[in-house]
Amino acid sequence: MAMQEFLIRTSHRPRPLPSGRWAMNQRWNDLLFAHWPVPASTLAALLPDGLLADSFDGSAWLGILPFWMDRLRFRGLPPLPGAQNFPELHLRTYVRDQRTNTPGIYTFSQDAGSLLSVLTARAFSRQPYHWATMRLEQRTEREFSFYSRRLLSADPVIFQGRYRGLGPTRKLVESRNGTLEHFLLERYCLFSRNRAGLLRRSNLHHVSSPLEKAEAEIERNDLAAAIGISLPLEEPVLYYARRLAVYVWPTEPVRPKLATRPVAVAVTPSG
Repeated sequence: MAMQEFLIRTSHRPRPLPSGRWAMNQRWNDLLFAHWPVPASTLAALLPDGLLADSFDGSAWLGILPFWMDRLRFRGLPPLPGAQNFPELHLRTYVRDQRTNTPGIYTFSQDAGSLLSVLTARAFSRQPYHWATMRLEQRTEREFSFYSRRLLSADPVIFQGRYRGLGPTRKLVESRNGTLEHFLLERYCLFSRNRAGLLRRSNLHHVSSPLEKAEAEIERNDLAAAIGISLPLEEPVLYYARRLAVYVWPTEPVRPKLATRPVAVAVTPSG
């Protein structure tokens, strides 16, 4: 679909589209959103300076998203050969800019089955991409099996499971601010850090097909343990989306919050 089609659908955004022109667009397909509540304190040391873990119902949230991507394009460049249809797997959380309170996403890892896409994304966005051997198989119209094993990794990082969408419901279609699904999905800013560890931001625009409840059987999941986090034993909150169109604006530096410095005051002796 052309960008013009998505520009019409902006009523779900909390603020207008970013200024300037998007730099990259892509489409995510057959997504599972699996989320676990975790204490915000467990994430604090893993976030760049300037970001705070965002919370809902008293917890921060850690999400794992398997899907397959297509329609990847950088503005002004021809399509990347061999990078037009491949699986991805994201581990992410939800944050706020400490200075502006802007809500956004912070990604701990992004595994992809296309080496060219991994190299390009690392150069373009500084996101923590990893090359992986991946397999996504469609079992029925809304049921999928997904396997990923990270390559060039000292320790095995494997994700394996099956998931299925249960069909859209009116409740999810009409979800509003204050619901968990709104907290998790209505985010229009992606944070990252550059090679020097400084905070950077990319503005986003995305349009999703109707969100659905989902079921999943996760047989193995090493992603959280790879960054030193133990997931709770409770079952994750699960959603499914058939399509998600994503537009990414150029990455820009985030000005850090100014530190308060003591002011020297000249004292005139009395007497």
